[in-house]
Amino acid sequence: MGAQPVIAASQWGNELLRLAQEVLDREAAAVAAVRERLDHNFVEVVQTLYRCRGSVLVAGMGKAGLVGQKIAATFASLGTRSYFLHPAEALHGDLGRVHSDDVLLALSYSGETEEVVTLCRLLRAEGITVVAITRRATSALGRLANWTIALGRIDEACPFGLAPTSSTTAMLAVGDALALAVARLRDFTPQDFARFHPGGSLGRKLALVDDLMRPLSQCRLAYEGDTVREVLVKTARPGRRTGAIMVQDGSGRLTGIFTDSDLARLFERRADEKLDRPIAEVMTRQPITIAAGARLADAVCVLAEKKISELPVVDQEGRPVGLVDVTDLVALWPEYFADDWAGPLECGERSFRRK
Repeated sequence: MGAQPVIAASQWGNELLRLAQEVLDREAAAVAAVRERLDHNFVEVVQTLYRCRGSVLVAGMGKAGLVGQKIAATFASLGTRSYFLHPAEALHGDLGRVHSDDVLLALSYSGETEEVVTLCRLLRAEGITVVAITRRATSALGRLANWTIALGRIDEACPFGLAPTSSTTAMLAVGDALALAVARLRDFTPQDFARFHPGGSLGRKLALVDDLMRPLSQCRLAYEGDTVREVLVKTARPGRRTGAIMVQDGSGRLTGIFTDSDLARLFERRADEKLDRPIAEVMTRQPITIAAGARLADAVCVLAEKKISELPVVDQEGRPVGLVDVTDLVALWPEYFADDWAGPLECGERSFRRK
């Protein structure tokens, strides 16, 4: 490397921006070109991976190997057993990890990478199905594979045409497409996704109301025939109490809710005699509820849109199983929601209803 050229700050910045835009344009063009080349082989590969009874092994060397690690992680996160098999390590003992029910997804743009080709040859001899993502079906790797996704000629974004850039981007995009297509065949759901992502920002976004609601043992419950005075006395709970009492009928179904605001209105109206009347006469009937198993994010949307502080959680029979209290959510906001709802709250379709 020679002496660094002296470039004015503005010129330097513009040049870097131009270079970045050119790189992105060339990589986007490479992905678009591969998109147009996809044919029925892609469908056959998806079905092969879907039918795999073992694990999807992903192998590649160098930059393709790094891409392979990400592809294997994507398959695993979307419900397909998958792990990365380093070709060189496989030739020195890691072949013992391979099972006859596995499928190998081999990555090599040139299709001539020695370690990858050798690995495929050995596994094909053992009856393992091999899928290749490579430049040409006529390469050494393409000829060995049961199925080949041919990327075609790709011009690297590297100004020297040497560093794997556009080709690895295209490989990664095809790997994502395969993983998502297999997940579609598996009917993979957001609930499935949550099981594999319990931590971090994704886990918080997919948390369920069941995870953070107040369980029934910490809720205030009453029956329709109980008087307001009786309810207030007998539903006392230690610690921070919720401002709502859930009211049930004789079969245990939720029929109403009585909140601190309802009690305040009785006093404001000087209706003290109502304290000794059945709570069913003064409760709010058909309260808004959310189904057990719904996302906590949906509960936040309901509380915000309906401007309520307490949200009963009910089972399929309409029986209360817990309560989401806004004060609990406020206490958890920095940990669970701050990063995800830094801007306006966006609420799509939700699982709430009036009984």
